[in-house]
Amino acid sequence: MSKVVLIVGGGRSLGEYLSKHMAKEGYEVAVADVVYENAQRVVTEIQGNGGKGMAVEVNACIEAEVQDMIQKVVDELGSIDLLIYNAGLAKSNKITEFQLDAFTSMVDVNLKGFFLCAREVAKVMIAKNREGSIIVINSKSGKVGSKHNSGYSASKFAAVGLTQSLALDLAEHNIRVNSMMLGNLLDSDMFESLIPQYALKLGVPEAAVKQVYIDKVPLKRGCTFEDVANVVTFYASEKASYLTGQSVNITGGQVMH
Repeated sequence: MSKVVLIVGGGRSLGEYLSKHMAKEGYEVAVADVVYENAQRVVTEIQGNGGKGMAVEVNACIEAEVQDMIQKVVDELGSIDLLIYNAGLAKSNKITEFQLDAFTSMVDVNLKGFFLCAREVAKVMIAKNREGSIIVINSKSGKVGSKHNSGYSASKFAAVGLTQSLALDLAEHNIRVNSMMLGNLLDSDMFESLIPQYALKLGVPEAAVKQVYIDKVPLKRGCTFEDVANVVTFYASEKASYLTGQSVNITGGQVMH
């Protein structure tokens, strides 16, 4: 019987890649996104390639919408074996110019949304007696501070603490919880959106920003969608059955602790 994965923030960029990748791995894929049209487009492609999936619209920061999403997935696909929380928000500014609403919005999406989705998925996994896996797409900024990224970094550090606490809460149910600490995902929509702000921070032309970030990496390249998918696939699998509460660096050696 196929396993079911729910990918929150699965409608574009890295989330879209992960949705299609997990379908190829044999999962039935519930693609959830704040933009329903994006989720539906991804599901149509999955189905066109012989996979099975469904699209769900959700604002992961709203409790009732998360609960409704979970119910729709269970009603249509039967259960949930894997949650990949990929919803994320980043805004960059020096602390003296950082607006409270920007800080709050990042905490909402990067932390509160993860909490709500993990809580509701855990209820299903326990009720269905599933030895499940919960994976949050995090960032190296959750291990080391990031200049002009106080809101983003704070929310990502907090997600590490939440990962560890959830892992302890859910271990007795054989539900594993792990956090993927991504390096510079240079081709993502998020990084592209930050290039103008990073150019100002670094004092370089926008065209030079990506090379600056590549130069910081010992392996001398950015993190790719495939790099992330490879590690996610392993941590979702039974081969990682003894691994929980981990914050896994996918940074090309830029962060090693």
